[in-house]
Amino acid sequence: MATTRLCIVTDIHHGKDNFTKKGSSALSLLEEFSRFVEATRPDAVIDMGDRISDCDKQTDKQLEQDVAAIFSRMNVPRFHICGNHDRDYLSVDENAAILGQDLSSTTVDMGDWTLVIWRADAKIHRPGGFILPEADLLWLAGVVRNATRPLAIFSHVPVSGHSQAGNYYFQRNPDASTYPGAAERVRAILAGARVPVACFAGHVHWNTLTMVNGQPHFTLQSLTETFTTHPEPAGSYALLELSERIDWTVFGKDSMRVSLDAEETARRWIEPLPPFHEHPEIRLRHLQQAAE
Repeated sequence: MATTRLCIVTDIHHGKDNFTKKGSSALSLLEEFSRFVEATRPDAVIDMGDRISDCDKQTDKQLEQDVAAIFSRMNVPRFHICGNHDRDYLSVDENAAILGQDLSSTTVDMGDWTLVIWRADAKIHRPGGFILPEADLLWLAGVVRNATRPLAIFSHVPVSGHSQAGNYYFQRNPDASTYPGAAERVRAILAGARVPVACFAGHVHWNTLTMVNGQPHFTLQSLTETFTTHPEPAGSYALLELSERIDWTVFGKDSMRVSLDAEETARRWIEPLPPFHEHPEIRLRHLQQAAE
């Protein structure tokens, strides 16, 4: 099986320093990522969103243009996803015009894998948080149902449902870390896949790996986040190599390396036990203990 190599970056947050985000360092760190891309010569670059820290419509357009100018010099195919900060004041179409590409969800066969660029709506509603449109859910369901190759699924918002304990932003705001309620439906769809599946997302500003039904869900640290590497920004970006294995290497001050057998992600685990009080063997044992 041929190896597909992808360079990935997320949560660039170009703009003013804000909370623990060192937005003033974003462009210099993105230039570093650009040099990494040039040296690595990947098959594609994937940007998983939050290119800016939003301010107002006019400022956001300029910030997005600054980031787009650096990406435009990367001489490889690029796939951009909008994050919530890219959407506070700008529409998807306005982002698309700046980046020079359509920003509808799409699939790309690359090597022996299918890249699923799932551009589900990432606008935060106030109140309401993230709301996953039914059309985005059905699009993904169709991709999973018809898949004949392993799937590498990329989005801004993670759907693993992993713990946010210790996360600067989301420990006390866990509903803002995912699509509340809808993420469970996404996981159920993924569990029905007949092919290997691996998911990759940004948004939560730390490196994680969560196994759900035997399928790996990765999140990648922000390029400019400092809460795990205080006082310096993490400067994190990743190299993903897809073949018979899923090799995930995160560079920067907050690094991580994982290697998984891709076929194992298509193997479903043993059906979980029912609640203990409903299991006949356990109920019988309890009854016997009570009688003694």
